[in-house]
Amino acid sequence: MDNNLVFLKKIPLFFSLSEDQLKELSQLILERSYHKGRIIFMEGEPGEALFILKTGLIKLTKRLEDGREHILHFVNGGEVFAEVVLFDGGDYPATAEVQEDSIVGVLRNRDVERLISTNPEMALGMLRIMSRRLRTAQEKVMNLALHDTARRLAFTLLKMAEEHGVKQGTGVLINLNLTNQEFASLTGSSRETINRMLNSFKRAGAIDIDRQQIIVLNRNKLEELLS
Repeated sequence: MDNNLVFLKKIPLFFSLSEDQLKELSQLILERSYHKGRIIFMEGEPGEALFILKTGLIKLTKRLEDGREHILHFVNGGEVFAEVVLFDGGDYPATAEVQEDSIVGVLRNRDVERLISTNPEMALGMLRIMSRRLRTAQEKVMNLALHDTARRLAFTLLKMAEEHGVKQGTGVLINLNLTNQEFASLTGSSRETINRMLNSFKRAGAIDIDRQQIIVLNRNKLEELLS
């Protein structure tokens, strides 16, 4: 079993494919290496492929009208990103920036479309996964629109602990080195406000901060802010 096939079998987007289809698809993957700081694609560029992150970390961002950067998602190893261009044939809706040296598998749209055209079940499976992602995005929009800064930050910390958390003693380490400016971008706030909120959460015993990494010590205290 080749390396590409191992990754494809772990990706929900391709769960509906048969073994033969997965093998065929695995032969179409182009592997590329990117160093930290590289841009894989820019928002607005023609969408020509979807990507599978094999190792590393990718940041997806969108530029707001006032010029600020808004962080949409951090992609972990084994996840697919930019799959939305498969169905609308449009431009990339975000920018993908490499946060850690990464190895990426590239699947060109035209190759995937050929398989989808002969396998309706595959297309339905992909749409189900994309619907879940849309639901997550809608949750985030509602969070930004309806909640104050403290609630938005608490929501973001809980979500990141769920997606990037590593058990550490009695707490959960958010295994990402994020600056306060990046937290501000995630929550639609300012860096100064995030500084104050993080220090407030720390004094309350909800979190600890160690070398720019956050440890969630008490989920209940963060969840109380959302009620």
